[in-house]
Amino acid sequence: MTDPRHGGIAVLDFGSQYTQLIARRVREQNVYAEVFPFDADPAKVNAHEPRGYILSGGPASVYEPGAPQLPTWMVQN
Repeated sequence: MTDPRHGGIAVLDFGSQYTQLIARRVREQNVYAEVFPFDADPAKVNAHEPRGYILSGGPASVYEPGAPQLPTWMVQN
């Protein structure tokens, strides 16, 4: 039997108040979705080999010093 979590969507939370709502909407389409903090260990995020990623933004401008950035492991792929 195939693991139902395999191939779902990984939602990376950058501080948005809508992260859980986004994950719920994905699940309503019968697609597995799991929420992770933006700085989560890539091995944990990719454990179920997600087919896609959703970046759920936060209130900070990407141009502000210290603002969260796209994880380097995502850029390398």
